[in-house]
Amino acid sequence: MTKLKELFSDTLIYGISSVLARFIGYLLVPLHTGVFSEDQYGIISLIFAAIALFNVLFTLGMESAYIRYGKDRAKAKSLFKTLQLFLLGSSALFIVVVWLAQPVVSPMIGLETGNPILWMMLGILFFDTLAIVPFAELRLVRKSISFAFIKTGNVLINLGLNFYLILWLDYGIEAVFISNLAASLLTTIATWIVTIPMFMGEWNRELLTRALIFGLPFVPAGLGHVINELIDRFFLKSMDPQTVEALYGPDYTADDIVGIYSACYKLAVFMLLLVQMFRMAWQPFFMRQSEETSAPETFSQTFSLFNFAAAAIFLSVALFADQIVAVKVPILDFYLVDEKFWGGLGIVPILLLAYWFQGWYVNFSAGIFISETTKRLPQITLIGAAITIVANLVMIPFFGMMGSAMATLLSYAVMAMLIYYYSTNAFEVPYKLVSGFGVMLLTAGFYYLKPTILKIGFSDLSASVLLLVVGLLTISLLISRSILRSRTS
Repeated sequence: MTKLKELFSDTLIYGISSVLARFIGYLLVPLHTGVFSEDQYGIISLIFAAIALFNVLFTLGMESAYIRYGKDRAKAKSLFKTLQLFLLGSSALFIVVVWLAQPVVSPMIGLETGNPILWMMLGILFFDTLAIVPFAELRLVRKSISFAFIKTGNVLINLGLNFYLILWLDYGIEAVFISNLAASLLTTIATWIVTIPMFMGEWNRELLTRALIFGLPFVPAGLGHVINELIDRFFLKSMDPQTVEALYGPDYTADDIVGIYSACYKLAVFMLLLVQMFRMAWQPFFMRQSEETSAPETFSQTFSLFNFAAAAIFLSVALFADQIVAVKVPILDFYLVDEKFWGGLGIVPILLLAYWFQGWYVNFSAGIFISETTKRLPQITLIGAAITIVANLVMIPFFGMMGSAMATLLSYAVMAMLIYYYSTNAFEVPYKLVSGFGVMLLTAGFYYLKPTILKIGFSDLSASVLLLVVGLLTISLLISRSILRSRTS
């Protein structure tokens, strides 16, 4: 239990900073959805999707490589400096390539050729890339307070500039990217300052070669993840007008649907937040524990506890989605998500389940890292990407936004099962997989009981509270019994 407390402590610190950062950043949703039209919000979403896609190419898997090899502190400084210099040169090269390809890239993200927003996008990519190794160093040596401080500062700068440029200077969507660029620049400077001693190492080609061999498989894997996460926006944008009219009426365009989908997608961020904050603490933790004889049991218990946290997030968000979006932001007098976007709320439970499976993927990834069989990652994620693409093509014409959400769920579920298979073969862990599925199905069942409870005569709010309390009590008992049985067996 001491080891689990260590993991919980790190997760809590990373989580507080991430929760705070996400909460502050979420204030941009009412601002953007209240000020910009559906199609403008759709363009913003497409550009950030492109940033996420290019980010995989810019970073080349070096974050994971540093976490893997940076634990050898005798060579950490040389590895740090080598990777930083390498990323500096490779990022500059990628910027030139993307800029030359702008006649192709710009129309895909809703921009005209020569639009200065493309330069801002490239600047964000450049500075974010130069911060990944310093952030990985902070995680590896458990300087979680510094990590949290810088991450929160990034969001505060971004948020403040957004409000200033949009509300006071009346800028358009370019304000969003100016703010992000400034925040990325200052964040990179801050990470370099707190990791200055690490720049004292020497260039080492052998270490670079090892890092590339380990890290490059994360590129196709990362591309697969981005496709799973964001390619649906591009498919929705390509919907023909007849399909949009048939599904949503004559008042909507494909760009409107992208904006509505992206705004409602934001509610699933609560589950994504759980996964991200867990991943930040989990990767360094399981590498430290990998040689302990108790590691398999520790990893299994971690999986069970993660499922309880995921169940709590699912029920809290899915049951109260209508109340959450209708919260008024003080001073601004904006809804948390503007009314014109509420038509997409049906996708929220589906996306919460999808991110739950992504959390399983992160849990099961321990065996892949420990055994250094990262070659499996591109196979798994590219299979997931293929499922995402095919499922979007098949389901969007019939179900629109809901089809995209179901495609995401299907993809993440398959990926979680594939990495479970390969990971447990490489490093055996007695995960309670059947119990995990039971918790997930039981949690979804409590949510889908809500219409029945409403028919009995409960109000919407009282029905949600009842299902949340009863659901969490039932699930906690199920997980507690599962953990106790594993200890006595």
